[in-house]
This record gives sequence, structure tokens and C-alpha cells, in this order.
Amino acid sequence: MLALPDPPLLLITNRRQANLDLMTAIAAALAGGCRWISIREKDLPSDEQIALAKAIKTKAEPYGARVMIHGSACLAREAGLDAVHLPASGNVGTARALLGINSWVSLSTHNLDEACRADAAGVDAVTLSPIFQTTSKPDYGPSIDLDGLETVATAITKPVIALGGVGTTSARLCLAKGASGVAVMGEVMRSPTPAKTMVGLIRSLN
Repeated sequence: MLALPDPPLLLITNRRQANLDLMTAIAAALAGGCRWISIREKDLPSDEQIALAKAIKTKAEPYGARVMIHGSACLAREAGLDAVHLPASGNVGTARALLGINSWVSLSTHNLDEACRADAAGVDAVTLSPIFQTTSKPDYGPSIDLDGLETVATAITKPVIALGGVGTTSARLCLAKGASGVAVMGEVMRSPTPAKTMVGLIRSLN
């Protein structure tokens, strides 16, 4: 199993929320210490997702940052990526077969049952969401909260990445409850100063 990026802080893109041009925001986040990016632009046509992923990969390579696509292992392969983040219904074995034995395959989960199934399927990590109410997806299911996060993190063997309403004030609380890392979207995407925001988030993990 591949190690989590260092720092274990996943930036999920959302160009519709971005305060700046998306590539400008990503470049700033990388300069601020981001080393893990997932491209979540599912409304774009496949060819545009692939082009965007290639452009972000080029930006990320000098930093040694991991880049993945939210959604399809096929798109990840076409973009030259060796990492993908699957939906809860995704097939880990199929993704691994497409991307290679040393690829990174993570998966979205929203409760203990989904997390246990993902663990058994051999993922490298799971995201668990929503931990808190989130501005990005205000109607997306009931909050799991910190106690629910602890339950899942204790029950499975793979790293749990806390997602949903997580920011500088709550990232450390998530780690204290067993999360191996955190994922953010809106706090960085909506920031007029993504580099500064990323620095603050990374500090909050220590």
C-alpha cells in the first residue's frame, strides 16, 4: 500500500467555487505546501477533464505532489495519472487493473458499512463524509460528527481522510479522533489567497 502524501491534506478542486482562476488557485496552493490534489470536475466532458488533469499534473510535478481524478480510473489513465478516487460504488480491483499494481486507489464512504467494504476491497484510503455540515454541499446527508469518525477510524485498517466542513479550526480535532488526514475544498477554493490558506491548514495538522 502506498503511503499518504505528506502533509496528509487533500485538496479537492471545484472551479465553480474558485475565487481565482482554477489553475492560478492550484499553483498558489502548491506554493503554500499542498502535495495532494484530486480533480473533481465531473460536469466537464471527458476530454476536458483529461486536459485539465494533464495541466494540473504538470503544475504539480516539480513539487512531487500526487494528483488524482475523482471518478473514473479510465480518465485517470488517459491523463497519465496513477491515482484515482472512486465513488462509493466503485470497483477497486478494476481500477487497480487499469492503473497498475502500484497505483493509488481511494474511495468515498459515508458510513461504517461502506468504509468496511472499501477496507476489505483493498483501497489505499477512504474519505469519510460529511464530518460536519458543509457550505459546499449543505444538503449532503446527515453529519457524521467526530464520534462517528472515531468509530470508523477504529473499525478499519486503512487510512481515513475526514471530509466535509473540515477547516483550520477542526482539522486537528479530526486527527485526534483517528483520521489519518483531512480533505478540503471550499476553504481553499473560495480563498482570495490560497497559498496563505494552505499554510494555515497545514499548520493546523501539527
